[in-house]
Amino acid sequence: MIQQDPGALYPDHLAVLCRRAEQALARGGFDHLVVPSGTLHYQVFDDRDYPYAVNPQFKAWLPLTRVPNSWIVFTPGKRPAVIFHQPFDYWHVVPDAPSGWWVEHFDIHIIRTPDEALALLPPDPARCAILGEPQSALGALGAYVPNNPAPVVNYLEWHRGSKTPYEIALMRQAQVLGVRGHRAAEAAFRNGADEFSIHMAYCQAVGQDATELPYGNIVALNEHAAVLHYTELGRKAPQPLRSFLIDAGASAHGYASDITRTYAAAGHDEFAAMIEAVDAAQQTMCAAVRPGFDYKQLHVDAHLSLMGVLKDFGVIKVSPQTALETGVSAAFFPHGIGHLIGLQVHDVAGFAASDEGGRIERPAGHPYLRLTRVLEPGMVVTIEPGLYFIDMLLNEVKAAGHGDAINWERVDFFRPYGGIRIEDEVLCTDGEADNLTRPVFAAANG
Repeated sequence: MIQQDPGALYPDHLAVLCRRAEQALARGGFDHLVVPSGTLHYQVFDDRDYPYAVNPQFKAWLPLTRVPNSWIVFTPGKRPAVIFHQPFDYWHVVPDAPSGWWVEHFDIHIIRTPDEALALLPPDPARCAILGEPQSALGALGAYVPNNPAPVVNYLEWHRGSKTPYEIALMRQAQVLGVRGHRAAEAAFRNGADEFSIHMAYCQAVGQDATELPYGNIVALNEHAAVLHYTELGRKAPQPLRSFLIDAGASAHGYASDITRTYAAAGHDEFAAMIEAVDAAQQTMCAAVRPGFDYKQLHVDAHLSLMGVLKDFGVIKVSPQTALETGVSAAFFPHGIGHLIGLQVHDVAGFAASDEGGRIERPAGHPYLRLTRVLEPGMVVTIEPGLYFIDMLLNEVKAAGHGDAINWERVDFFRPYGGIRIEDEVLCTDGEADNLTRPVFAAANG
């Protein structure tokens, strides 16, 4: 598995961003693209900041995620500029001076206070497409308030769906970090650790804490795996240990990984067999990622495949097609098959009809699918089928008159395990799918 050097790929990435920005500005009728990095926010009724989160539009240009009060300015025909906030501050760590693979491509201006940016930004804010949150406005009069013009945002977000080689290289790095954490987490589970301790083992292995990880880790033992976004992190391991689901990623210069695995404790052979069946189905779904394939259809196909697993294990008594048509399948698989991923875990423009906006709606009966577009080369998507035993949803099946479709004794058997989810990231290419996750696990096993 060869890792490409992001620095060598960055100039071409920047050239792509400049072309996109130029076209987006033309669409919106603006002269300049202005992107603030974002600011620190005080917590309500307190003097502490919320954890800083960089503007995704900013980190698309630069591998910088901890530089609040900074700005990017792009004007067609000119070198892009960075207004880099490096304050005089003895209370906090000051960002290091600009360095790395990006510096030679920008005009760099150092400022010591946020309002010093006013003199360096284009003179007429009305001619600027300013992409950010309202708090990024400058000065007592609120100059350079982000306007987020729809023609500009729609164009840039749509084209973010197609990743550059630079972005793919960083996403591969995020896979390596994430898999390192997953291996440490599995070992902790096998040693009988509680959820909090498993989480800490993960963070230690990745080298990132909660403010750096792309999302809150889901670390679920036994029945907790039936809570789709379980983040409570219990301090006492349940007895007996039956199962472990971990949904956790890592960050590499602002790009995310998002990986899920499920494990059975020793001696729980039937649940282990169900995990293997879901894993095999998931790999078939990953291989279906092809240019021109409708992601909505991939989601529907996943329902049929997963219901085939439940049929084989005696959990449902009807055909997969009947389970899909009656809503029974949604009780066991209530979320979407996946989403776009990149600068954001749930990356943008998943429903966009084109780079001019519009919306492609979800299929009826599938309200949680996060991507409805046709796949194109350069897209990276997650493929994350799941099967869960959730009383609330199963009771709805009974209430709808479809209880006879389910073998409730088998549900009672599997309920203590919570559920199963397997998730990889897959790059859509001109040919076969490129699974970014599996080769890293294979290398870790070697």
